[in-house]
Parts: sequence; structure tokens; C-alpha cells
Amino acid sequence: MSAFEFFFSFYALLLGLSVAVIATGVATAIQHRKRIRIGWLTPLLALFVGLDIASFWDFAWTIFREVSFSYGLLIVGLAISLIYFVAASLVFPHAIEDDLSLDDHFWANKKLVLLLTTAANLGAILTALPVIMAMPAAQLLLINYGVTVALYVGLVVPAAFTRNKAVFATLTWIHIAIYLILGALSAAFPNAGDAMLEGAKPAEAAAAQTGAAK
Repeated sequence: MSAFEFFFSFYALLLGLSVAVIATGVATAIQHRKRIRIGWLTPLLALFVGLDIASFWDFAWTIFREVSFSYGLLIVGLAISLIYFVAASLVFPHAIEDDLSLDDHFWANKKLVLLLTTAANLGAILTALPVIMAMPAAQLLLINYGVTVALYVGLVVPAAFTRNKAVFATLTWIHIAIYLILGALSAAFPNAGDAMLEGAKPAEAAAAQTGAAK
């Protein structure tokens, strides 16, 4: 086992627990569906947080897999993973009561959940900056991640503070759609990201994928 594999196994365990917490909340809500009112707000929040954790997981693997292991990196990874775990734990209520409305729990916790995921993402970007700046395609990657962070904050922070269902749904569905589109593109061109990290231009990465597919 390499040093990174040791680090990532610990990191992935905590992120995996965050996903498990959301899955448990979904299963519990379905199990008690006759006793509670589920609605659509909490499931939508759960979907976003789950996809956000998956996206963050991918980011960590992509950026940090060539970095030497250090105790400091382990602590940072622990802190960010714990933030995600707390956010995931707040999506669904821990206690089920008769006539419970998940919408009430949603409005009481939605802002904190989304601000925690924002903090986790910003912390990851700040931690990754020295690594990104040392890469051959540093300028391209900095622009890419700068746009990504601006888009993330522009969608998630307003969704965190709004009390309007339609605004929350619109902003969240836009972000979910972005995640799904990126997931589909990464599945179609699995090595494009690696080519970019090695200094290739996006067009060159796409051409490489096209040639490999022939």
C-alpha cells in the first residue's frame, strides 16, 4: 500500500460514512412513510449533498494522489471529511415521531447543511492550491477551479439563505444537473482529466480520447 493509498483509505472511509448517513435517512423516511410527511425538499437536499460528496471524493483523488503523505494532510482531510459528515447527518432527523413533517426539519437545518458543504469545498480548494500551482497546467487548472468555485458559491449560498421553495429548487436542480452532466462526460472520456493535469489543452485531451476510442 502506497502512502497515498493509506491516506485515501482513511479519507474515503469518512466520506463513505457520510453517504451511509444519507442512505440511512432515506431508508428510515421510506420505512416510516405512513407516520411522517416526507415532501420533496429533504429528498432534493439529500440528492444534492450525496452528489456533492461524490464530486469532492473525485476531486481529492484527482488532485492529491501524487502528493506525499503527511500528518498535516491527514488532519486537513479529517477536518473536511468531518464537516461533510456533520452536514450529511443534519439532512434527515434522527428521531421519528408521528405526524412529523420533514419540511419542518428541512427549514430548520437547510442553511447549516449548505454552508457546511460550502466550507468543505472552500477548504479543499485552499488546501489544494499549492499542489495545483506546482502542476504543468497550473494556469488552466486555476482558471477552471476558480470558475467552479464561483459557480458553486453562486448557486449554493443563495440556496442556503432563501426561504422560497421555488428559488431553492431551481438553484439546487441546476447544480444537480451540472453534476450529472459532468458525471456523464467523465464516463464518456475517463482520461481527459488526467491529460489536462499533465499539461494537455482541453482540445488535445478530447482528441486523445477520440483516438483511443477508434
